[in-house]
Amino acid sequence: MIATERLYPIRRPLAALLAGASVALLGGLIGLGGAEFRLPLLIAVFALYPHRAIRINLLITFATLAMSAAARLEFLGAADVSGLHIEILSMLAGGIIAAWIGAGFLKRIPKAHILTVIAALLAGTAVLLALEALISGANWSALPQDPLLRIIAGIGAGLVVGSISSLLGVAGGEFIIPILIFAFGVDIRTAGTASVLISLPIVLTGVARHWLTGHYRSQTMLLYLVLPMSLGSLVGAAAGSYLAAGAPMKALRLTLAAILAASAFKLWAKDL
Repeated sequence: MIATERLYPIRRPLAALLAGASVALLGGLIGLGGAEFRLPLLIAVFALYPHRAIRINLLITFATLAMSAAARLEFLGAADVSGLHIEILSMLAGGIIAAWIGAGFLKRIPKAHILTVIAALLAGTAVLLALEALISGANWSALPQDPLLRIIAGIGAGLVVGSISSLLGVAGGEFIIPILIFAFGVDIRTAGTASVLISLPIVLTGVARHWLTGHYRSQTMLLYLVLPMSLGSLVGAAAGSYLAAGAPMKALRLTLAAILAASAFKLWAKDL
């Protein structure tokens, strides 16, 4: 690790706390870790260069997801995921493998192109959120009830999600949810809960890889940014998961899709 990576001059713990709470609240409402909303803030507000922002984003996402998983299972008892064990386990298998490999590959992405990659992710996420809102009443499956076929599809989907998670510092829920809906015929609320359960081990794998390679050694960053933002995220995730039961999901997803699209455009313009 280079010496500059241990230095973090910004001291705004209250801003980090409030930002973490706000982002996690949005994520908890729709079953995501909120990393897609947090990443632009880490770059634009807290002045992290993109590669570092991705790694820190992944670390904060893990804390957020842990609380979100517990809260959603407690407050959304109707979202029973017991019938999805084949899909969940197969996606985990592919996701964990890809997350470990992808975390090591992150440093190979050129600095000149990383903002464009992030902008593309946010734009894609915006499209997926809008699409999910428009088909929120649907309950259908493109795959037959063949366990072997579903295992293969789940592993393939997990490989994609794990790669995106570790390379861009997101939980991957924005991709897991439409996969569960379109490929496996899961309703949108159950998909939100299953998404959190699938994302947790995948994100933990990426965090572990970055930790072992020495990318979380900055004590000032952990104290003034990661800790307060994680604490805020815990509160926001719990509140968002509690409010999710009565939230206007369609309007919320369309609004967040517009916000992400605007963020993607700003990052893309910055990279020109």
